Amino acid sequence: MDTYAAAADIVRQHDRDRYLADLFAPEAARKHLFALHAFDVETARIRYAVSEPMLGEIRLQWWRDVLTGKGEGGGHPVAAALLETIRTFGLPLAAFDALLAARVFDLYADPMPSLADLEGYAGETTSALIQLGALVLAGGSDPGSAEAAGHAGVAILLARLIARLPEDARRRQMFLPKALFLAHGVEVEQVYDRTAGPGLVAALGELRAIARRHVAAAEAAMTALPRSVGPAFLPLALVEPELQRQERHAARPLQPLTPLPGWRRQLTLWRAARRWR
Repeated sequence: MDTYAAAADIVRQHDRDRYLADLFAPEAARKHLFALHAFDVETARIRYAVSEPMLGEIRLQWWRDVLTGKGEGGGHPVAAALLETIRTFGLPLAAFDALLAARVFDLYADPMPSLADLEGYAGETTSALIQLGALVLAGGSDPGSAEAAGHAGVAILLARLIARLPEDARRRQMFLPKALFLAHGVEVEQVYDRTAGPGLVAALGELRAIARRHVAAAEAAMTALPRSVGPAFLPLALVEPELQRQERHAARPLQPLTPLPGWRRQLTLWRAARRWR
């Protein structure tokens, strides 16, 4: 089995934006980005695949054991591709362990407590993957991408979570900060029960403003980065179009929206990629 081809197929099916962004990477690095992002897809999907949290924790522990050499990959193509990628570029295992620890939150029904907690979660998941991708694209050397990746990850995750709110509310799971909702007079149960009033619209508007501040900070920090790491940051270009789409329907925050058309997402990524040439 071509483990990297299997990883690429997983990303293509389940994270189309990252798949398209990875295609702009040099061919030699592309398969390694697919391995990183397939790992993220596989661990993020655990919460949908298990009937109770403990089963999810067992799956996360399996990944820890594989990455630390305490367990066998069992022929898992993504595990095999990821291990080779880690060895090839000397990627820090601590980053993967932190990501797996963050994924424990996904398994339980507790709401995200605060904005600081959400930013920390983004840092260990979305931001960490951007930074790992930048390491791959820089040939294993540190390109100094930590600050840019940190802000970019928060912006990308915020835009995705706001878009995903109707689905998460249906599952009675809250990834957006409870404290910020309470500051606008909104209880989490009101979101779940779809009885939240204007406060929810205001809360989401504030979160979009926070996302935009992180976009601006990321773009400022990206000016100091080498062009080679550009593909790791391309999904950031989709944040503003996504936020604008949400704002056009801001009065109906719990109504699922049709995603941005595929052609527009591809065009946006292509234009962003040109900036890094």
